[in-house]
Amino acid sequence: MPSPVPDPVHHPYFARFYARASAAAETRAGIGALRRELLAGVSGRVVEIGAGNGLNFAYYPAAVSEVVAIEPERTLRRLAAAAALRAEVPVDLVPGVAEALPVKSEAFDVAVASLVLCTVRNLPRALAELHRVLRPGAELRFLEHGLAPGPGMAGVQRALDRTVWPRLFGGCHTARDPLAAIEAAGFRIASHRSFRLPDRGPALPTSYCVIGSARRLDD
Repeated sequence: MPSPVPDPVHHPYFARFYARASAAAETRAGIGALRRELLAGVSGRVVEIGAGNGLNFAYYPAAVSEVVAIEPERTLRRLAAAAALRAEVPVDLVPGVAEALPVKSEAFDVAVASLVLCTVRNLPRALAELHRVLRPGAELRFLEHGLAPGPGMAGVQRALDRTVWPRLFGGCHTARDPLAAIEAAGFRIASHRSFRLPDRGPALPTSYCVIGSARRLDD
């Protein structure tokens, strides 16, 4: 019997940690309200990359006809499957990576990237795939953390990314610039709001966040 094909992303210990921490952050850190803001007004066919444990599913409006949710990590995908059963919109959970989405070109009205662009192995390739699968003029909704505006924390972020942070936190990088990367991939930023999370107290390497939308430009 041939050996099973290994998952392209396998972080079982981090996945269990993330599942517990993300559920607690829904109310304690206000992430649930941000998910609601992120997905307000979304309609039609949606592709979501890095669906994690499926916490976005509860916030999709009724105008969404289908969510194709891509998640490469087996532990998180199993949790997302349970969340999909509770969702009020149809959710099709698919194994796969953002850099090679197993879906047709120009098939979606909206793409959602929520706390995932920090972890993809090849950010330009993942965004190129989102550009490919969206219809011309379609929308990308994003909620991400990224590069700090000041040189001090930005230096700390880059040092962490070169050393321990990705190993400890499931491939996460703290010093990526999501807005610049989205524009470089052929999207026009339509709106965005930058904020700190938490908004009070000492800043963390992951505190510098942005939420917004972009439109796919015609080729």
